[in-house]
Amino acid sequence: MTPRTGVPRLVRPLIIAFLAVSAVHLAGLLAGLEALHAATKPLLMLLLAAYAAARGGPRLLIAALLCGWAGDVLLMPDAEPAFLAGMGFFAAGHVCYLVLFGRAPVRPVSGVVYAVVLVTFVALLWPGLPDGLRIPLTGYSLLLTAMAWRAGVLGRRAALGGALFLFSDALIATGIADRPQLPAHDFWIMLTYIAGQYLLTRGALDLHTNATGAAPEAYRERRIRI
Repeated sequence: MTPRTGVPRLVRPLIIAFLAVSAVHLAGLLAGLEALHAATKPLLMLLLAAYAAARGGPRLLIAALLCGWAGDVLLMPDAEPAFLAGMGFFAAGHVCYLVLFGRAPVRPVSGVVYAVVLVTFVALLWPGLPDGLRIPLTGYSLLLTAMAWRAGVLGRRAALGGALFLFSDALIATGIADRPQLPAHDFWIMLTYIAGQYLLTRGALDLHTNATGAAPEAYRERRIRI
């Protein structure tokens, strides 16, 4: 997919805007400015998706980021139906990532590590989770962990992004299960989430741009179709 004429000039302004809004958002969380948090959160993934589109990124990447935007917006109200809907959009985003990653092999050792982390974490949180959220959160956690593991297909940058995304959602889960939380808990959730999504995006875009002779075969074939 080739960027439209004139679009590439938007790349720099869009990434600068994303980083600036991210900084303002995080500063607002540290300062406890709820209005600033509410105003900036819906812009984060929209700007990152626009940046990915301006760079001619894969449609599945853009779809994953837009699912993240929808999830962000739906998680803002403090209501269980909105939370479940938001989790559903994030799950759809993970599916987009998994399809984007293709079938290229990933180190099985890292898969074992992620599996152990998942089982241990769910076992520790299970008693504190609300009855209605236990099964949905477990299924979501399995999908998220698979995405984090498979992100290694796109290289170390994306692998770190997947791990940070997983850590961010793990921090959210500790709050739901009423477990001990970090100081400035919301700040760390959003910092790791923003960094995770950014690194996943950069990993996908860099591999997409420099795919000749560098991309895994499955991803290279998908790139031609996209």
